[in-house]
Amino acid sequence: MRPIHVAIVLAIAGTLIALVACGGVRASATTTSAKPKPLAANAAVVTIGRPIGRPIPAGFLGLSIENNAILPYAGSDPHALDPVFVQLIRNLTPRQSPNFRIGGDSTDWAWYPAHGIRKPAGITVTLTQQWVDVVHALASTLNARLIMGVDLEADSRPLAAAEASAFERGLGRSIQALELGNEPELYPSFSWYVAPNGHGVKGRPPSYDFNSFIGDFSSFAKSLPGPLAGSATGAPEWMARTGQFLAAEPRVKLVSLHRYPVQTCFIRKSSPQYPTVAHLLAPYATTHLADSVTRFVAVAHSRHLPLRIDEMNTDSCGKAPGVSDAFVSALWAIDALFEMDRVGVDGVNMHTYPGATYQMFTVAQHGTWSVKPEYYGLMMFAEAAPPGSRLDSTSSRNAKGIKIWATRGADGRTRVVLINESRSPRAVGLNAPTSTTATLERLEAPRLTSTGGVTLGGQSFKPTTGTLTGRSTATKLDPSGNRYVFSLPANNAALITY
Repeated sequence: MRPIHVAIVLAIAGTLIALVACGGVRASATTTSAKPKPLAANAAVVTIGRPIGRPIPAGFLGLSIENNAILPYAGSDPHALDPVFVQLIRNLTPRQSPNFRIGGDSTDWAWYPAHGIRKPAGITVTLTQQWVDVVHALASTLNARLIMGVDLEADSRPLAAAEASAFERGLGRSIQALELGNEPELYPSFSWYVAPNGHGVKGRPPSYDFNSFIGDFSSFAKSLPGPLAGSATGAPEWMARTGQFLAAEPRVKLVSLHRYPVQTCFIRKSSPQYPTVAHLLAPYATTHLADSVTRFVAVAHSRHLPLRIDEMNTDSCGKAPGVSDAFVSALWAIDALFEMDRVGVDGVNMHTYPGATYQMFTVAQHGTWSVKPEYYGLMMFAEAAPPGSRLDSTSSRNAKGIKIWATRGADGRTRVVLINESRSPRAVGLNAPTSTTATLERLEAPRLTSTGGVTLGGQSFKPTTGTLTGRSTATKLDPSGNRYVFSLPANNAALITY
């Protein structure tokens, strides 16, 4: 069931307190309670219904990292991984094995040198045994499952086989699947490398189409160990042929697709795909983005295969400063992830690498990290959607402008996320068939375009630990007539747990 857009008006209720964080990340404190204010006549009333859909799988929220970003993030010593990076991953995957997809554009720029193989002109990334050892250490430390990209664009079967063999030797059981190529629909359109004469050289001829790709995939797959993932496409016309791809490739055990809501490639500013704050909050960027993969989820599940959106973030084909690096990306991330769960997607890997506008964190010299706004949104989603929880149906009245998501956890607790996408503060009355005290945690920033000043429960990330620090401002809510009454500031989000 699709969530309800809710709109409301109101005043602040409840007393600020400190809240113990999920996954051992949050600072502990003592809570106090206050009697909630009566519900205003014009407030929105939200009611949570029954659980719907399947349990959210462990590892649903994953990361997609370019292979040339591994050492900058994790460090170059497999015996001394960067502890902040490890902690930042654990924050998003408490009590579960994280899912890593290592690849992206760099999938088709990389090789693992082997005897008798000549380095192709388009290769810019050399994977070494040290690199493999760091990936292995990272996977072992986190008990992670890996989707490893293998170069297809180089059009060299020996090169792909050597790369895959190095992964198998060094990473072993951590590998969930090998993903052959990255967005092959772009091979005949974008240059793979620039020749000495200044001319761009494309990875495939203009005639390269989906049938050509299937031929390539089948030919390369013969020399690769399994299981395999694919088709790693982001093109709707190629996704529409997912059934044909799976029928031709029985060794594919993981269906992988890519989704971005906005972009700057060949897009006019008037297009809903152009990156703006308003466009990123529009249904096109969340609800419609998820709806675009619904039938492919059904195709995969009919073959008893999982489907992951193993590369997703705000914008593709360029940079969108003031959008992808701003607080609006945190609100988008929460909503988009819940939408993907709504349509049955088995997992989403949020893409990041140093230098990307949408990067979720950066590391400077001496191990000082900076956590970006979008990461805070991922943290709230991780708290609101623990493994085994199921989406609850929701209903509301007197509502417009707020997205509502609710889950019922395996621990019996209900978690409700409200995202106020309007410009006005809202008053909310949340009906709950319980007399227990709830907690209210806010995700806040000064403005949607803020690139700093973001807090989750009043706390922010410490640059040298990757943990939240500062005095928690989570609120303790006592029900009044089986209803929680609270305020929701404009352009902010809240998580209520009871």
